Amino acid sequence: MKKKKLHSDFKTAVDFVNSYESPIPADILLKLYAYYRIANENFDNPGSKTPLINAFKTNALIQAKNLNKEQAMKLYTKLVNEELK
Repeated sequence: MKKKKLHSDFKTAVDFVNSYESPIPADILLKLYAYYRIANENFDNPGSKTPLINAFKTNALIQAKNLNKEQAMKLYTKLVNEELK
């Protein structure tokens, strides 16, 4: 996939998720969270005030730690297309 198309598809998927009105299952949300953070090269610690939520988010990031930016963008887009559309 060419970079320009990858970025366009990723932005479309992010916009779709941001406007999604039904509840998204927690396991999918955590994967989307990890892929999004890696795709945007945001490696800060999770910022929730709830320790349990931080633990789940950290675990999701650890599971996806070997992905590069492009892989994370592809997986995010694929997950949205397969699970939410």
